[in-house]
This record gives sequence, structure tokens and C-alpha cells, in this order.
Amino acid sequence: MSILLNELSGGVRTLTLNRPERRNALSAELVDALREAVEQAATCAETRVIVLTGAGDKVFCSGADLNPMAAAQGPYVMHEGRRGFVELLRAFRRSGRPVVVKLNGHVLAGGVGLLAAADLAVAADDVEVSTPELKVGLFPMMIMALIARNVGRKHALELLMTAGKFSAARAAEMGLINRVVPRDQLDAAVQDLAGTLAGFSPAVMKLGRDAFYAMEDMPLDGALDYLCNQLTINTLTEDAAEGVMAFVSKRPPEWKGR
Repeated sequence: MSILLNELSGGVRTLTLNRPERRNALSAELVDALREAVEQAATCAETRVIVLTGAGDKVFCSGADLNPMAAAQGPYVMHEGRRGFVELLRAFRRSGRPVVVKLNGHVLAGGVGLLAAADLAVAADDVEVSTPELKVGLFPMMIMALIARNVGRKHALELLMTAGKFSAARAAEMGLINRVVPRDQLDAAVQDLAGTLAGFSPAVMKLGRDAFYAMEDMPLDGALDYLCNQLTINTLTEDAAEGVMAFVSKRPPEWKGR
């Protein structure tokens, strides 16, 4: 059985962490498989949206696989393995596709890194979010940079320093989750959101998403100049011209992806 399920339907590529017996823990193999799938999706014209979820309904992802056999490989191998997780987080950023996390179960530790790396997140209302690493003498180092870019300082430190459990509603207040819905409405809510994203020009979506992440850490003046240039590039795309013509003609646009 594959540790990662990969399905494409209607422009939406759904990637499912498929290790429910290990609470969808991120083994080195799963990290590599997920990174490769995201990188392949980034070059697939048919993929307009990536949805990431976990098998089962208990845990979306419990973070790194703390398998003693993996630890027996030694500190150097484990250190290099962590680089694989870093490259996975970068792959999400570079994908050029909207990434939506569907939280069908609790999300812990490194799983929160996947959540923070995504563009948008929808959660069932009984889901909990936690970074419990301090309970085993570790600090959530590798996901800290992404958490800090999702929420304010006080919320970030509360999440990182208390090792507590936060409800989906509380995580939404912090800024980690966009929508919280009853569990029986989760599938429909994600399908609706993904369908909306898939309905826009993929070329303009990629251009705008890339611009957002590029300007995120720029000083204000530099960001304004950069975005002015990006808007000019946007207006030169075929899809921008098509969008204007469709609006004037009062008809749905036919995106070319160019």
C-alpha cells in the first residue's frame, strides 16, 4: 500500500498521507514521496490546486516519525533527514499552485509545519492543534519560522512554549486556520474552496501567489515597487486580456493559462 495517495480530479490534486497506523507520521520515505509529488504537481498543467490531507479521521499528521529504528541510524543521518523536511516546506512555497490543507484529524508537531506551509486551511470543528515537543525535551525549531509568519508573536510563542492543545476554533483565531466547519461538512467545504481556486486563471494565480511570498519579507517601499512591476507583467498576460474582454462581453472567461 502506498504511503502517499495521489489523485487528480477537476484540476484539484489531492495528496493523502497514508500511514494511519502510525498516525500519519512523517517518515523519511513519506517526506520524500510528498516532496516529489508536490514538485511534480508544480510542473503539471492539469493541476491547478493541491489539497493535502491525512488518511483516517483521527490524526491529520503527528509530525516526525519517532521510530527507534530511525534513531539508531545515528545523528548525522538524522540531521540530513531533517534537511528533507526543509526541502518539503520549500517545495510547497515553490509549487506555484494554491495549497489547501484539509484537517480531518488532530495536527501535531511537524504536522503543524505542513499546516503553516500551506496557503489555506479548512478544519473539522473537533480537531486540535499542538506542538508538544517540549514534553520530550525538544523545541519545535524547524516549524518556528513558518508559524511566526502565520500568527502574531504572542500567539506564536504561546503555541511553541506551552506544548498545549488548541482547538481548531482557537487556531483559527490565531491565524493558522481559515475555516472551521462541522465534521460532516468538511469534504464539501474543501471541495467548494478548491473549486473556487481552480476556476481562476492558473497563470495569474501563480504570478500573484509567487509575488505574495516574494514581497512578504521586503521593506514596504521595496515591496510597493516590486508589486508595481508585477502588476505590469500581469496586465501583459493573455488571461488578463481575456478576463477584461469576458467582463465587457458579460460572458465567462476562457482561461488559456498564459
